Amino acid sequence: MIGATVSSGIVVLVGAVFLACAVEMVEALTIVVAVGHTRGWRWALEGVIVALVVLGALVGVFGPALIHVPLSWLRLIVGGVLLIFGLQWLRKAVLRASGLKAKHDEDAIYAEMVAELHAAPQATSRDQIAFMMAFKGVFLEGLEVVVTVLTLGTSAHRLGLASAVAGGTVVLVAVVGAVVAKQLSSVPENAMKTTVGVMLISYGTFWAGEGLGIHWPGSDGFLALLVVLYGVATYGVVLLTRQAARTKVAS
Repeated sequence: MIGATVSSGIVVLVGAVFLACAVEMVEALTIVVAVGHTRGWRWALEGVIVALVVLGALVGVFGPALIHVPLSWLRLIVGGVLLIFGLQWLRKAVLRASGLKAKHDEDAIYAEMVAELHAAPQATSRDQIAFMMAFKGVFLEGLEVVVTVLTLGTSAHRLGLASAVAGGTVVLVAVVGAVVAKQLSSVPENAMKTTVGVMLISYGTFWAGEGLGIHWPGSDGFLALLVVLYGVATYGVVLLTRQAARTKVAS
């Protein structure tokens, strides 16, 4: 019973970290590939390296500080943050799934970025535009990965596992990106974002409740039930929103 309980918590943690990191890294990869093909790989890769160094420094400074925060306060704060992030992800995913918002198209983003890069003046020596675009893309998307890993991993007392999953995901996305290059639109990103949103609000609810002193039935195993409940509720909201959109168009 205990093993099954622990395993369900680990599965939710690994799934949330993997999917969140995969989504962010696909978006970062789109930017880097566009910059590399258009302005040259030297400055694109330099921007990537500098962004990773800065992110590593941030983790080294702020990561250990989380250990000194009382667990109840940490889970309450992290739970609230995850609820906010999760609801934001779900809102956009529901709107896209119901047809009220255009789906995230990596090929379209790539084409738009290439056009913007072509329009920018070409550098005679150091290409600051290419460097800064690659740096900002990797840094901003990577920062979301860092926040996800630190909050999920620290609160679950499995920071090492969360970090390992994030690292593996980054390598996997990089390898896949090198193979498929621009064909990033084949990634079912909206489905991934919906799943991530469900997992984040499940974790947020669970940890905010623990921070408030709630004892969930089945301990960590209750996470799996929360994921199912929020998943069903999200699917219901998508159906209702889609039907409302069709009714509005018909009228």
